[in-house]
Amino acid sequence: MQLLTPGFGLIIWTLLAFLIVFFILKKYAWKPILKSMNDREQGIADSLATAERIKTEMSQMKSEHEELLVKAREERGQMLRDAKDTKDKIISEAKEQAKVETNKIIADAQSVIEQQKMAALTDLKNQVGTLVVEVSEKILRRELSNKQEQEKYIKQLAENVKMN
Repeated sequence: MQLLTPGFGLIIWTLLAFLIVFFILKKYAWKPILKSMNDREQGIADSLATAERIKTEMSQMKSEHEELLVKAREERGQMLRDAKDTKDKIISEAKEQAKVETNKIIADAQSVIEQQKMAALTDLKNQVGTLVVEVSEKILRRELSNKQEQEKYIKQLAENVKMN
């Protein structure tokens, strides 16, 4: 039972040993321990502040990144629309130019056809004129004593012309 109710001398010696250890710790160990605890507390607070600042920066960078993506998509869409408009414009201009060229070729061909037609008509007229002159010359050269003979000769010449 002595352990549960210690003696007066034991309490004094225990108290004296505790006070000596307490003063030694207070003089030499307490300040460094408190300083290291304060430093650690400050380090933890700084780390938390840094982490919070980095988190804020990351969210800001994320929103900036999203804005850049939206702008890039808009620019891409605008570029695609511009490219499509340019393509349509080029195709339209090419079609218009082809139509103009086609009309020019057709007009030139019609002009050439008209010239050849006129040349053919002129040639035909010249040939008809030549034939008429030849027939007239033959009629005049032949002796025409009577009218029946003259009509018979004209019919014969007309038949020769039809056969040729």
